[in-house]
Amino acid sequence: MSIFVVDSNFFIEAHRATYPLDVAPSFWNKVKYLADSSKICSIDKVKSELSVHQDDLERWCAANLSDDFFKESSTCLSQYSQIAKWAQSRSGHYLPQAISDFLHADEADAFLIAFTLADPSNRILVTQEVANPLQKNRIKIPDVCKALGVTCCNTVEMFRKLGETF
Repeated sequence: MSIFVVDSNFFIEAHRATYPLDVAPSFWNKVKYLADSSKICSIDKVKSELSVHQDDLERWCAANLSDDFFKESSTCLSQYSQIAKWAQSRSGHYLPQAISDFLHADEADAFLIAFTLADPSNRILVTQEVANPLQKNRIKIPDVCKALGVTCCNTVEMFRKLGETF
């Protein structure tokens, strides 16, 4: 069975827009259940991105997600190198700043893709980003996933694939 690797925006958009912690506790109970069941995970760089705001979402994550939920991204440096080469090969399309931002060491996106690419038959990347192959000023996760054969989906698609409701 595949494990779903969740992007920062899985948490952030749910908390800020769709499923606020105080309005939709059943969503967050389901997230905790899926994490405890090892059906979802993320990486250390996502944890860092979630820590920036020092808000209710960060406190919820600290209280409800185990220490091993956020996997070490340094385990997939060869896959990261593959992604960096792909991004650089697209310098005729993407603006230099888009490539620089995407490959920045503190940015989670390329590392999320690399972590998923390290075990593509057992990992699916979950992001709320929408493909936009014509965009030049930002590299979108679904565009890279498509180019490299990495499966990705959004939150609702993940719940459907898991057969989960809340």
